Amino acid sequence: MNKPINLAILGSGNGTNAQQISEYFADRDDVKVVCIIYNKKDAYIAQRAKNLGIESHYFGRNDFYVSNAVLDYLHEKQADWIILAGFLWLIPESMLQAFPNRIINIHPALLPLYGGKGMYGHHVHEAVVANHEKESGITIHIVDNNYDRGTTLFQARCTVTPDDTPDTLAEKIHLLEKEHFPRVIDRTINAR
Repeated sequence: MNKPINLAILGSGNGTNAQQISEYFADRDDVKVVCIIYNKKDAYIAQRAKNLGIESHYFGRNDFYVSNAVLDYLHEKQADWIILAGFLWLIPESMLQAFPNRIINIHPALLPLYGGKGMYGHHVHEAVVANHEKESGITIHIVDNNYDRGTTLFQARCTVTPDDTPDTLAEKIHLLEKEHFPRVIDRTINAR
C-alpha cells in the first residue's frame, strides 16, 4: 500500500474544525492527521487533540518566525499538507516554500470580502451584520504570503437575514464549515 497523505493541522483556538477534520479521516488508510500544532498555550484545541489521541505540540512566535522549530517538527512528522483550522498568524515564507501550494485555510466569509489582517472569527460576522449584507459564507483557499488572498478552492453561501446577529451568523457559518471543510480537503489533496 502507498504511504498515506499526512496532514498537520494548525490552530489557535477552540479546535472544532480540527476535530471535525480528524474525525472525518480517522478510519481512512490513505490520509492521516499526524499532529495538531497550536500557538496559544491555553487553546482548547490541545485538549481536543488529546481526546482524539493525536499528538499535539505548542509552538510560540519565535518557533514560527525566527527558528526553524516548527518546520523541523513538520518534517519529523513527515507532513505532506498543512491545514489551517482557525490559525491566526501569517504563515512565514520558509513554510510557504517548504509546502508550496500545500497549505489550506478556511475563512468565515466570501473572500475577497471581509478578509485580511484582523478579519477573523467574530470580527468578520460583526462586520457582515453591521454592513447589512444579504449573504455570507465560507471560503476555502490555498495559502500564500498575504492574509486571505490565495487561490480559492471552494465557496459556500448562506443567507443573512435582518434578524441575524453576529452569533446567529456564526452558527450558520459553523454548519457550512462542518459540512464542507473536510470534504474539500479530501478532494484537494487527492487531486494533486
